[in-house]
This record gives sequence, structure tokens and C-alpha cells, in this order.
Amino acid sequence: MDYLKRVLDKQFDLRMEAMGATLIVGPKGCGKTTTAKQKAKTIVEFQDEELRENYLLTAQNRPSQLLIGEKPILFDEWQDAPKIWGAIRKDVDDTGKTGQYILTGSSAQTVDTPHTGTLRISRLKMYPMSLYESGDSNGNISLMDLFNTSEPDDTNWVSDLSIDDLVFTICRGGWPRAVTNSSRNAKLFIAKELFEQTVAVDISKIDNVKRNPDFARLIMKSYARNICQLTEMQNILKDARRDNNMSEKTFYEYIAALQKLFIIEDVEAWCPSIRSKTAIRASKKKNFIDPSLAVAAFGVNPDYFDKDYKTLGFLFESLVIRDLKIYSSEHGGKVSYYRDRYGLEADVVLHLQDGRYALIEVKLGQSEIEEGAQHLLEIERLIKEYNKKEKQVPLRMPDLKIVITGVKYGYIRPDGVYVVPIGCLKD
Repeated sequence: MDYLKRVLDKQFDLRMEAMGATLIVGPKGCGKTTTAKQKAKTIVEFQDEELRENYLLTAQNRPSQLLIGEKPILFDEWQDAPKIWGAIRKDVDDTGKTGQYILTGSSAQTVDTPHTGTLRISRLKMYPMSLYESGDSNGNISLMDLFNTSEPDDTNWVSDLSIDDLVFTICRGGWPRAVTNSSRNAKLFIAKELFEQTVAVDISKIDNVKRNPDFARLIMKSYARNICQLTEMQNILKDARRDNNMSEKTFYEYIAALQKLFIIEDVEAWCPSIRSKTAIRASKKKNFIDPSLAVAAFGVNPDYFDKDYKTLGFLFESLVIRDLKIYSSEHGGKVSYYRDRYGLEADVVLHLQDGRYALIEVKLGQSEIEEGAQHLLEIERLIKEYNKKEKQVPLRMPDLKIVITGVKYGYIRPDGVYVVPIGCLKD
């Protein structure tokens, strides 16, 4: 099967050029091993049953022996042989060579190592596939071109995705196995299986603490009901422990485990003082690393959303957040949100490492675009007013104002707000 290129391939190349070893982390099933194998010259798979016993015995007694071979060497499921970490760290120190080793493994086990690997082993985070990586977005609009070009030459932005296509991609998720499966049902099955594996096995295996699958299922379902909303954790807890005896301590231990598994990944608030500090909502926006996990927690299929457009809107926002993180990752992109108690909001504030940022609203349908654009323009106006008063420490004006939507056509509004179909976007 042909390799489906990933946005992080360039970041992977950079780390291999700059560092002795690279550790790829991310949720189970996101494609870590497949991507690593594109660079590896030698592969050591600790899960290979025919060789596993010999590998583990060598790793336990003489781990440096496993470092012999054509470089780079990939150690897949490296956490089964934790001494390999120290051996790699020492070899990188001794040789000073770069691009020697790659480590990948299941996120379902935390390994304590005696050394951090700082400046020897680089850490690269991988997400499920974006719509562009999976071939669902035609890539007519480059996010970075919008940042770098004041007026794009080509604004022929037409998405090939219908609303039914978008619903399906949300339910399917960005899991490579789901993308490459042949039938519709097989594509939808992967997220369901990942959900069941998480609650039944991985949430206990992550730190070898036996946990109740029913508790895990209830917590993830409550998170799904509150996806991309500013729900307080106490409300999630109250919802999850209805008709059971789950303690608060247990609840937060499960949340921590789901974070270690890269299953849930909340969105932080952006808190500039453009209004009174007390007006800003600063709690985290609840989110999964991929919206398909929320759909799996609900236990529904794409047809369900014909009658629940409101929930679909929140899931669409989650998909957009996932893709923006991927598209901006090479440039140090950080995703947050803005909302105050007066109802003014930007669903996403995307900051790049060079200081530039975009205010973004996420609106699934055509009728919501005007409201989203007005929110962005009002935030920009407030920043201008703030800068008139605070001349010594002014806030940077937004470099972009974007409404990302599920509609077919994209365009630039007369007020400078970009309307961008998610089915046209790429890095």
C-alpha cells in the first residue's frame, strides 16, 4: 500500500537532521509506526512474537547490542524494553551523530526512564490525519499562504465536500486504517473499536491501575456531550456519576489517564485584557483529539445527525481544531479560544511561533457566516481601542480573520474576513 504523506514528515526530517534520536508520540492508531518505517533502515519490533523473547533478553542484559545495524534503527513498541532508552541516550552522547534512532510505541503505557533524553531524543507529536492528508480536502487554500500573502492571486475556492461527506468524515475520523479501508462500514468501525479498546484495556494499561470500563465509558460520553463547550469539570463529574458511586478522586484519575492516552485534549483560553479581566471566560474548552471518538462515545452513526444539527456543529468545530493544529504545526501553531461574558467570541485563536495570529470562527452553515464575521470584526475593534489607551504595551492586531465553514464556496468579504471551506484547506 502506498504511503499517505503526512504534514509532520517535514518536522520529522528536521528532527532527524538535528538530533540523535526521535520519539514519535500520539494516540493509538494515528500512524506513528507507518511514518517511522519510511525513514528506518533497520527495524526492531518488540511485538514480533518470533523474535520478542530474544529481543527482550538482549535489551535487559546488553541493550547496546540492539544498536548494531544500519541507521536509522526503529524501535517499535520500545516501552516493552525501557533500558533501550538509556542505551540510545549514551550512544548519541558518545558518537555525536544525528538521525540514528527512531522510537515509537503504544501510548497505552507510561514508562519511567532514569534520563529525560533532553537534547538527545526529540519528541514529535502526531495527530490523526487531517482532511487534506486523507484526501478529503482538495487543498485549494493554503493556511500559510493566507498568512504570507496580503491578497491571494487565486480565490477560486470550491470545496468538493457535501454536508453528508463532512458528516461521514467526522464520524470516520482521521485514523489511517479508517481512511484506507474499502467499505463504508469498515471505515466507520475503526473509531468504534478504538473507543472500546480505550475503555476496556488502555485506560488500565497506561499506568497498570485496574479501572472500571463502565466509568471510563460514562466519562467519555459526558465529554462527548460537552465537546467544544466551556463546561466545568464538576458538571462533567456530576453527569458521569449519575446512578453510580464514582468518587471525585477516581474521576480525575480517569481524566488524567485519558490525557496520557492522547484521547482528550482540551483547548486553553486566550486572555488579552481588551475588556475587564473579569469579563473573560478562562476555563478550558472540552475536546477530543479526534471528533470520531465523541461519535463513538455517543454510539451513533452518520444518519443520526440528520436530526441533531446542533451537536454536529460542535463536532465540526472539533474537526477544524484538529486540522488547524496539524496545518500550523510546522510553524509552532498554538490553538486557543476567546470568549467573554458579553457573548463575544472567537472559536479559535491560532498563534504562530513568530507572533502572528488569526482570529477564527467555525460555522458549519451559510446562515451563520455573517454572525461569525461580525464577532471577529468586533474583537479587532476592541483591540484597536485598547491600543489607543495602552500605547506603551499595545496588543498585536490580528493578521487574519477567518470564518471556516462547511459550505461549498470560499471568498474574501469586503470587510477583509476570509470565508474558507474546510474542504479546501491545507497546511
